[in-house]
Amino acid sequence: MSEIFSFHAGTLPLLVSVPHDGRLVPADIAQHMTQAGRDLPDTDWHVAQLYEFARACGATMIVARYSRYVVDLNRPADDAPLYAGQPATGLCPTQPFAGDEIYRAQMNIDAGLRIDKYWRPYHDKIATTLAELRRRHGFALLWDAHSIRSRVRHLFDGQLPVLNLGTWDERSCGRAIADAVVAAAQAGPCEAVVNGRFKGGYITRHHGDPAAGVHAMQLELAQRAYMDEATGAWDEGKASSLRKTLGSLLETFVQAAQDAHGAPGEPVRV
Repeated sequence: MSEIFSFHAGTLPLLVSVPHDGRLVPADIAQHMTQAGRDLPDTDWHVAQLYEFARACGATMIVARYSRYVVDLNRPADDAPLYAGQPATGLCPTQPFAGDEIYRAQMNIDAGLRIDKYWRPYHDKIATTLAELRRRHGFALLWDAHSIRSRVRHLFDGQLPVLNLGTWDERSCGRAIADAVVAAAQAGPCEAVVNGRFKGGYITRHHGDPAAGVHAMQLELAQRAYMDEATGAWDEGKASSLRKTLGSLLETFVQAAQDAHGAPGEPVRV
């Protein structure tokens, strides 16, 4: 088990990535942080717990241990903006989504050090895992799992739909596979959109390569669907219901990919 992330190897051609549920902050960074920064308000709270069922059903999982305030694993190493003309939170954030300050004074951030120590090992593990899944199954699937508060005025207007699927405008995932997942999402009980405010971040864009048999999708969940956003508390009743939807989406993802690649296999139950 890595210090940087936890990893579980499964049997399905599916890797579930959870890059923003980490809570650790090194002491040499934490000592310079404000209370607002130490509270880690932009954490994707409880996402690893929410997807625990997928690991039990055969998915491979990688879960970051360190906070996105140390380094954001879903941003490129050169910190280029993902969405032109829209607010960017940065590779090594200095402000939370709410616009406060993460550090008490101007911080001399060594981005290169943070990339080498925390960012690169996560991406290297994703790359080697996808290569092994593709070798073993003939294709590989990456599901990048996120969540966010339903209303974040700094990032988007109004209330976010519960299910926000992203395929980088159909570049990170084969069209037939993505269409099947989107149809399953829109047939369920939760409001679902694709390539809306969230089209997929660096993980989806960098590792998805449909022409090479690697299909990547991001799902950004509105946190009201499984927790109390005001208190941060887990809501088992909501989460249990949402897991049924997530299980259906992951099953569809795998089965549509099997169909698209002509891969043998029994129907998948996630």
